[in-house]
Amino acid sequence: MANKPINPNAVNEALGLPLADAFERDLTQALEAAGEVENVILAMIDLDEFLTVNERYGMSAGDEVLIKTGEYLRGALKEGGALYRYSGDAFALIMTGVEKEDAFLMLEEIRRGYDVKLPGGEAMTITIGICAAPEDGARYIELVRKADGALFRGKLNGRNRVCLAREEKMVTKTSHYTVEQLQRLTKLSKREGIGEAILLREALDALLKKYDV
Repeated sequence: MANKPINPNAVNEALGLPLADAFERDLTQALEAAGEVENVILAMIDLDEFLTVNERYGMSAGDEVLIKTGEYLRGALKEGGALYRYSGDAFALIMTGVEKEDAFLMLEEIRRGYDVKLPGGEAMTITIGICAAPEDGARYIELVRKADGALFRGKLNGRNRVCLAREEKMVTKTSHYTVEQLQRLTKLSKREGIGEAILLREALDALLKKYDV
C-alpha cells in the first residue's frame, strides 16, 4: 500500500546514521575537547514542507525521501564532518576546526546541489541553520538553541536557504517566582557554574519543545 510507512528501525538502518543520543554525546565531547581554542560548528538541516509529502504521497514516499536525503548529505559531506539523524525529518552536522563562514559556503553549495524529487517530479528543498562555538555559545543546549533559531528564521524567510545564528535580543518581562524557587535557582547556578538567565532560558526552551511550539 502506498500509504504504509517503512518500519522506523528499517529507515534508521537504511540511513545508517547515528541518532539524537549519539549526537548529544558527541557534540558535548567535541565542545569539551575544543574549549576556547578550536571552533565547533553545528548545523541543523531540515526538509522543507515535509508534512505535505506524507499527506500527498503517503508515508512510505516520505520515508524514501528521508533515506535519499541522508544518502545525499552523507555523500556530499564525505569527510566534512559527522552527520546524524536528529529527529523526524531533521539532520544534524558537527564539524570542528572550521570557520563559520567557510561552513556556510560549504553548506550553501550542498543546499544548491540537493536534488531529491517526489514521485510527482516536484523538487524537495532543505533549510539549514548554522552556529559556532565558542562564538555563539559554549554548551550543548546553547548551540542547539542557536542553530534551531537560525533554522526557524530561514523557514520564516521563505525556506530553501542557509542561515547563520545571530545575537539573541533579550526582552525583559515581569515574572513572579516564589522565594523558594529563586533560592533554589541561585543554588543551582552556583553549583553548575551557569548563569541564572541561561538556566531560565533552558527551562523555557524545554517547555516550548514539550508543547511543540
